[in-house]
Amino acid sequence: MAHVPAAERHHAHHFSSGVEEFDACKQGVWIFLVTEVLFFSGLFLAYAVLRVFHPEMMHKAHKLLDWRLGGLNTLILIFSSLTMALSVSAAQRGDNKKVIRYLWITFVCAFGFLIVKFFEYRHKFIEGMLPGSHYTYPHLTEKTAGLFFSCYFVMTGIHGIHVIVGMGLIYWLIRRAKHGEFGPNYFTPVEATGLYWHFVDLIWIYLFPLLYLVS
Repeated sequence: MAHVPAAERHHAHHFSSGVEEFDACKQGVWIFLVTEVLFFSGLFLAYAVLRVFHPEMMHKAHKLLDWRLGGLNTLILIFSSLTMALSVSAAQRGDNKKVIRYLWITFVCAFGFLIVKFFEYRHKFIEGMLPGSHYTYPHLTEKTAGLFFSCYFVMTGIHGIHVIVGMGLIYWLIRRAKHGEFGPNYFTPVEATGLYWHFVDLIWIYLFPLLYLVS
């Protein structure tokens, strides 16, 4: 794929202007995010059903999660949302050096989030806090405790996949920014990825209190 500097880029032939192309792309991203909301809504509904039918088990099981690590990851993602927003602003001004800098910071934050999550998962695997019938943790003998960890691993695991996808998109933007492809006339990919990344952060802001704090 040829790299086209932002100053030389023209809108696709099936759009009448660059503004129309930008609006269409942004609308497409919003439609995609709506489908993501519907997808995660099903997971939140499953969580709600568990709380209704097994409140005591959910109360005991959530105390096995380390809220400090969950809180750390929350701070990491909130900060990464800030740096992503700054990268969009820099792209709109045509400051590619800052675009690259802020995107790299966002990428590192995402990697840091996954590292923290790795240590969380590792501890649970060692202790036997596993989903469903694989649950063997000896200090919480509730028969349905495996349901909580099924919910935990599915919800945080799918969110983690979204983080990995976001890292791939951010790296793709960094490569394009190095070729000067973004500027005041063309920053659509940066803004679209920014919307996706803010959505990923927002989902975690819901997951953190539901899984780690609500008792």
